[in-house]
Amino acid sequence: MGSAEDARCVYKDPNAAIEDRVNDLLSRMTLQEKVGQMTQIERRVATPSVLSGLSIGSILSAGGSGPFGVIGSESSKQALSSDWADMVDGFQKAALESRLGIPLIYGIDAVHGNNSIYGATIFPHNIGLGATRDAELVRRIGVATALEVRASGIPYTFAPCVAVLKDPRWGRSYESYSEDTDIVRKMTPIVAGLQGQPPQGHPKGYPFVAGRNNVIACAKHFVGDGGTESGVNEGNTVTSYEDLERIHMAPYLDCISQGVCTVMASYSSWNGRRLHSDYFLLTEVLKDKLGFKGFVISDWEGLDRLSQPHGSNYRQSISLAVNAGIDMIMVPFRHEQFAEDLTALAESGEVPMSRIDDAVQRILRVKFVSGLFEHPFSDRSLLQIVGCKSHRELAREAVRKSLVLLKNGKDPMKPFLPLDKNAKKILVAGSHADDLGYQCGGWTATWHGSSGRITIGTTILDAIKEAVGGNTEVIYEQNPSPSTLASHDYTFAIVAVGEGPYAETLGDNPELAIPFNGTDVIKSVAERIPTLVLVVSGRPLVIEPHVLEKIDALVAAWLPGSEGTGITDVVFGDYDFEGQLPISWFRTVEQVPMDHKANSYDPLFPLGFGLKCKKEAR
Repeated sequence: MGSAEDARCVYKDPNAAIEDRVNDLLSRMTLQEKVGQMTQIERRVATPSVLSGLSIGSILSAGGSGPFGVIGSESSKQALSSDWADMVDGFQKAALESRLGIPLIYGIDAVHGNNSIYGATIFPHNIGLGATRDAELVRRIGVATALEVRASGIPYTFAPCVAVLKDPRWGRSYESYSEDTDIVRKMTPIVAGLQGQPPQGHPKGYPFVAGRNNVIACAKHFVGDGGTESGVNEGNTVTSYEDLERIHMAPYLDCISQGVCTVMASYSSWNGRRLHSDYFLLTEVLKDKLGFKGFVISDWEGLDRLSQPHGSNYRQSISLAVNAGIDMIMVPFRHEQFAEDLTALAESGEVPMSRIDDAVQRILRVKFVSGLFEHPFSDRSLLQIVGCKSHRELAREAVRKSLVLLKNGKDPMKPFLPLDKNAKKILVAGSHADDLGYQCGGWTATWHGSSGRITIGTTILDAIKEAVGGNTEVIYEQNPSPSTLASHDYTFAIVAVGEGPYAETLGDNPELAIPFNGTDVIKSVAERIPTLVLVVSGRPLVIEPHVLEKIDALVAAWLPGSEGTGITDVVFGDYDFEGQLPISWFRTVEQVPMDHKANSYDPLFPLGFGLKCKKEAR
């Protein structure tokens, strides 16, 4: 039964041309089903009746929102990849019971590994990867991330962020690879890692996913998100179109040439014009000029932000955004209101049916390209790869290559590093020495991240204990007491300080001082013991001259993720330092934003700086 009908359904034929399948399916859809496909909802409102009745196109998990609720709530518990796969498969089953059986796309913010899932490999955040300058490393991280995301049943990640970071006061600084456009462009092969490498001759701008071990990627946030005035998140980027194109848009060309399937619009504005309603940039530039054939997705409640107060004049906001070129709307909760309003707008002609059809064609194109119609469910054989040894070794390699040596010895002729593994006695101190959550940063387990053993991994203290000889005594005190510091038999101290975890606007910071009394801890230790300082942060922080003078060695460790052993691999000399600053390290916060090409450029450490133990600065 149904086989004769299926035979006439071109869209169900895996051997038919993708555009033929798209057009055949589109021709069968009602307006309600088209609007449903343009809707992305949060998993908390994704009931079976909503999924099948409205033909919802996509579901996402907000940061920390998973199979057992929102992490931190009373009902939540740690969910493994298998739990996620069970949940996503359940949603998919409901979606396939809709009239046309269109599979949904489940999306998640896997921005440094599959970071929402307990036990996944957590890679360094992008700012650290930018310090490596290693495009092939980043591609391999994309491959590993795709496998771990797919293991959880999820085919779509909202990554990579290809923002060009112009002001470290921005709360999303660590999501950027660099202040330098060329370095950001060099890191875009992560798209090919996530999605697979398109074959030669692949049509320019056409989305591509190689197979079931790959995921749909998302280049974000289009465009200029890293260039806002004073680094204000969701702020205003004031610049000419020529500079917007040259500085901020250039990485999108590389992503599009690799077949990136989706692009996310930015919350920010360009010269006062909200990106979510900018027809010129979203349609005339991104789609027409750059030839992007995938779909444009809004950010979380991005349409709500088009009116003040947020969420008011919702129908007008929908009209502005969809007509500007937004194809899929991350609603994420008001799906009934959204469907009602967009349907009315389409029926009245305020949003032309040609615009609705274009949006749905783009969404269906990505669904066919990614193989969701043929393989809608999870592949349980991938579960064994989550957090596996080879992925953790890859993350460890990334940590090693990301570390930037900023100072090595008070006398350049007497380097302090590498440290002696067989030292008699070592003091380890600081807020970040034994805190896996701080080490991973934001977008880990939850949206903003948190403190403590939030996942499986190795802290810096764990790694030190593992690295040193059997006769070495390791003393750890987060804030060493006067009596601890009074001991005169320490060979050296390692002090790890830095930022607490944050994400987005809560990370905006006009001061950029080392928090948790980090400067005081450094001084109290370094005045008495030869000291290596590790700065664990998503951006440069203020290091006062008198503090820099006191310490013997200084390393920028960024937000290294779950594999703290990558740090000890280098500071104890098994590997040399390779990292180079992806962003200028200012002397005072009054200097930012800095332009490394300006005559007045006077940083504490310039863009590209990085010492080696065996050779001098590059």
